Amino acid sequence: MPDPTFPELTRAEEQVMQVLWQHGPAFVKDVVPALPEPRPAVTTVSTIIRILEQKGFVGHEAFGRTHRYHALVARDEYRRFSLGKLLGGYFGGSFSRLVSFFAQEENLDAAQLEELLRHAQPTTPNVPPDATDPASDHDGRPA
Repeated sequence: MPDPTFPELTRAEEQVMQVLWQHGPAFVKDVVPALPEPRPAVTTVSTIIRILEQKGFVGHEAFGRTHRYHALVARDEYRRFSLGKLLGGYFGGSFSRLVSFFAQEENLDAAQLEELLRHAQPTTPNVPPDATDPASDHDGRPA
């Protein structure tokens, strides 16, 4: 499946999205205290949320004259998009260049690099021998 392309988000828009992703559906008055200091005014957050709604990131449910907002784009979906943009724009699409840069910038030691490699290794499920080889019988020996 191709990666979706999203419109660019400002830092303030990303901060509001982080709140919605972390806390779930919320009213504007509940988003403001969850934002980092210095917190913007309620009217500013309301404007940011309306912009996010226009960009297709946020939806709402009406309760009379007030609205409860929720994320329409999943955090992991946007994370993949952002990482792809970072890789393409700064590292020529190479994940190894990104990791190399990060390792140098953070002065990672051998143990930390090994830990990173363990996370990068694809995991294979623990499958009994007979489940993968139709020629073997149930005790794992060939037929």
